Amino acid sequence: MSQNKSIIEEDKPGLPSLLERGTAVIAIFDVGKTNKKIFLFDEKYNKVFEETIQLKETVDEDGDTCENISLLTEWVRDSYKKLMQLPGFEIKAVNFSAYGASFVHIMKEGKKLLPLYNYLKPYPKNLQDQFYNTYGGELKIAKETASPVAGNLNSGLQLYRIKKQQPAIFETIFSSLHLPQYLSFLITNQQFSDITSIGCHTSLWDFEKHKYHVWVYKEGIDKKLAPVKKGDEIIVLKQQQIIAGIGLHDSSAALIPYLLNFIEPFILISTGTWCISLNPFNNSPLTEEELNNDCLCYIQYKGLPVKANRLFAGYEHEQQVKKIADYFLKPADYYKQVQYDEIIIKNLEMKGSASIGKKQFAPLFIDLFENYEEAYHQLMINIIERQVLSTKMILQNTEVKRIFIDGGFSKNSIYMNLMAQAFSQIEVFAASMAQATAMGAALAIHHKWNSHPIPGDMIELKMYAVPKEMNENNF
Repeated sequence: MSQNKSIIEEDKPGLPSLLERGTAVIAIFDVGKTNKKIFLFDEKYNKVFEETIQLKETVDEDGDTCENISLLTEWVRDSYKKLMQLPGFEIKAVNFSAYGASFVHIMKEGKKLLPLYNYLKPYPKNLQDQFYNTYGGELKIAKETASPVAGNLNSGLQLYRIKKQQPAIFETIFSSLHLPQYLSFLITNQQFSDITSIGCHTSLWDFEKHKYHVWVYKEGIDKKLAPVKKGDEIIVLKQQQIIAGIGLHDSSAALIPYLLNFIEPFILISTGTWCISLNPFNNSPLTEEELNNDCLCYIQYKGLPVKANRLFAGYEHEQQVKKIADYFLKPADYYKQVQYDEIIIKNLEMKGSASIGKKQFAPLFIDLFENYEEAYHQLMINIIERQVLSTKMILQNTEVKRIFIDGGFSKNSIYMNLMAQAFSQIEVFAASMAQATAMGAALAIHHKWNSHPIPGDMIELKMYAVPKEMNENNF
């Protein structure tokens, strides 16, 4: 970086309060695509305050829906002021987590430019072809940046597009901040790039050379990016006697509680719309086969790589349960009442299920099933078949002893039992941890604001045992 955008004060403990104003807490802004949340955690990480809001989306210049960055900015600033005035609490620290692949572009005086483009916005094919043809091809760039070719999900290519299509506006950009760091900037007025956001399938970072990829420098993109910091660094707000984190990518934040609580090698499967298998103990370079099967690498908050594989399983589940409910005239959430039934599973196995390729879920022919329960069990078998393939991609050649599953599917007895059967040589746990992403953002700067030890009982585990007659080759 040729420009030093701000000064950071590192490795200093939280400043003591002159007056005891109440319970010492850390405030976390946790910004998802749908829900925007605020949490206060006390020094033992008990949640003592929570607020959730949904903000109306807007559209960009092409009419594509996107985050309303003006509304989000206003909400963060107003909420922070209100937090500072809450009776009974002493805010000692603040940090931020948010979804990745989203840049906020600002001018020198801090005024924002351009919309916060949706990472699902279609990317111009001619521009994408131009980029990869210029810099050695899709496979070369994908391998070196650990980023499967994914259009605007490769957030570095968002800046490339702006430079090529809107050069005058590109010149006026002083700094492009990933969303978590923009949230921090709103409170601290300081600009940084965080390694967890840079390492999130952005196509910006050369994982072998541990610096920005050569294309970033050749295009002058590096001059638009703030200084790089690790996710556990802080800014001291002396006037308010508060320390602030620089923000974290949400998937990387959710991994932190597990990294701090478990030493033996493990895989975390974070389930939601995307089911992301994360292996912090697999540092091998991505192969062509892995890239072709949606593997990528994240960078965890201390700067180490995390091999991952993502699966659109939550979305598949959401779409199919609607169809099953409509067909059998059941409520939309009836699946929550369906428990694992070994007899149904064995009957379905005898019938045989559709074979699938590595990139597709098996089709579900609802009219072939006698009832909702049978159809739903088959849906879960289809999802598990793909989940096993996804997770095994990052399991290879590692000494993983445990698989932790958190999020929505961790509460699904069919999913959990089938995963335990599929991975019978590994301990499979449903992991329950409320607000894992927000908690991870708090724990990232624990040593800077909290003198208490990290509690050892933050994560509730339930092990799923495999019946003796079952074996690991069922799926």
